[in-house]
Amino acid sequence: MVTVAELTEQLKRGPRPERVAAAEALSRLADGAQAAIPALVLHAAAADEELREWCVAALEHIGPPANDQLEEMTRLAKAADATIAYWALTLLGRAGDSAAEAVPVAIDRLADATNPALQQRAAWALGEIGRAAPETIAALSEAAMASGPLAAHAKAALARLPRS
Repeated sequence: MVTVAELTEQLKRGPRPERVAAAEALSRLADGAQAAIPALVLHAAAADEELREWCVAALEHIGPPANDQLEEMTRLAKAADATIAYWALTLLGRAGDSAAEAVPVAIDRLADATNPALQQRAAWALGEIGRAAPETIAALSEAAMASGPLAAHAKAALARLPRS
């Protein structure tokens, strides 16, 4: 049986057919593929459509990242590539309170009006992380005054924050 570590290496360095097969295999492991999260996030933005789709399929079914992956997810949430940043924010949100160190990055993404999907994902992540710090509340409150989907996401995030 091929290990997650071996599949991750194939995903990173193998020829195209092996990368696609590794991503597909990882997608079938769900939470069992947790160790591959950073590689899956990076390859979710691949130019190869089939590879990208399998990586996204894996990320859709995987749980939160491990605590030792949170720093890398926080770094990837700052990525210029919107797909990488989106999935990093998604995983940080899934990590909940464990991802508290990522709050400033999520607030920065929330304020970046150049990508509405990232703003909405940042609002969601802030609500999932659940830190009711004054800067989080201020950023979400400002976003809640916007129009459109961002306002709805920000309001929902505010509603999920713990009351003091």
